[in-house]
Amino acid sequence: MKNHGGNRELIYVHANEVNHYVLSHGICFYEFYHAFPNLTNLLLLRHQFEAGTVNLHTLFEYADEETIGRLLEEDIYSYGDFCWVDFEDEEGLDLLEGYEIAELLYLSHMKHHLRRPFYRKLNNRFVYLSQDDGYYSKIYFRSFRDFYAMLGCVVAERINRIKGEKPFLFGRKKRKALPAIPVEVLLPLSDKMKEGMVISMEYAVQTRVQIEIPFWTIGDFHDMDEMHEEYAVISGTPIDGEMVYDRRMQEWKILIH
Repeated sequence: MKNHGGNRELIYVHANEVNHYVLSHGICFYEFYHAFPNLTNLLLLRHQFEAGTVNLHTLFEYADEETIGRLLEEDIYSYGDFCWVDFEDEEGLDLLEGYEIAELLYLSHMKHHLRRPFYRKLNNRFVYLSQDDGYYSKIYFRSFRDFYAMLGCVVAERINRIKGEKPFLFGRKKRKALPAIPVEVLLPLSDKMKEGMVISMEYAVQTRVQIEIPFWTIGDFHDMDEMHEEYAVISGTPIDGEMVYDRRMQEWKILIH
């Protein structure tokens, strides 16, 4: 199991709700998948997975419930490009028209849609287009609530992993894992995410009372190296807000400054 942490220091998201996609940095496939563990059929558009099954109609390979576990153990980062779309059953693949197959090829090659990439025959919820797993991802969401649900899971699990790696002081009992941040709690951040927002694990503060995860509105970036350069500057300025977990109330809240 390799490179399952993405960039642990920060998460960048830039949401385009009109076109149903989010650009992100710092979220890897392993983390995304574990927010939606019921996904079992992935049509692999660009990949290096050797255990896939070929669909003879589309000539794409796919991972199903028998092989998805092996895919999760892969070093996806080493693939370079990794692009897929989920689907309901193989019968749907066999019904795809030539122009739909062409659209899927265009999606994976150009990382952009010709038209909204949600297909009745596939009943797909997502289109996942990534380069260097965790470095750059463009993910289409049929329902944007799925995006907020995914982000809430990833942020909480990232903090859980960071906590788990720190040694505990003698006699101090292990704290419970943090729950995912609820969708409704994250919704007030939609405007900041449309502008481009960075969430910093690097500057998260943990006390006995609460956990505070700062964020900044940082702008629209396609080049994530440039985003990192801007983050290096902006991280020295006052934060735009924070995600706060209250240990006593056992609940999340958003504070916008």
